[in-house]
Amino acid sequence: MLKGFKDFIMKGNVVDLAVAVVMGAAFGAVVTALVENILMPLIAMMFGTPNFDNFLVFGSIKIGVFLTALVNFLLIAAAIYFAVVMPMNHMIARRNAKLGIKEDEETVDPQIALLTEIRDSLKNR
Repeated sequence: MLKGFKDFIMKGNVVDLAVAVVMGAAFGAVVTALVENILMPLIAMMFGTPNFDNFLVFGSIKIGVFLTALVNFLLIAAAIYFAVVMPMNHMIARRNAKLGIKEDEETVDPQIALLTEIRDSLKNR
């Protein structure tokens, strides 16, 4: 019973997942600090308020709270895209160019290639 648990824990994908969760939590703090301390104050300078919570209030319906959450989401998504995704794509493209790997080439599954050859051979009979 303990051997099975040890095997499960020591699998590479479980360890990778644990590392990803920890790194995601740490990076979440960085992105939150960027949005709350840099981007939202810039919005406050442009619009005069750091959030839209009091914008479009109809009784208990607060559309501004939704707008604030939406703006925060878009800012976080933009921060992740420009700080993580774009640099990673650039690094991968540079590595692939250095290794001579072309991105537009599709690798064909050998089984599909074999089946295609068999089909073509049968057609030519």
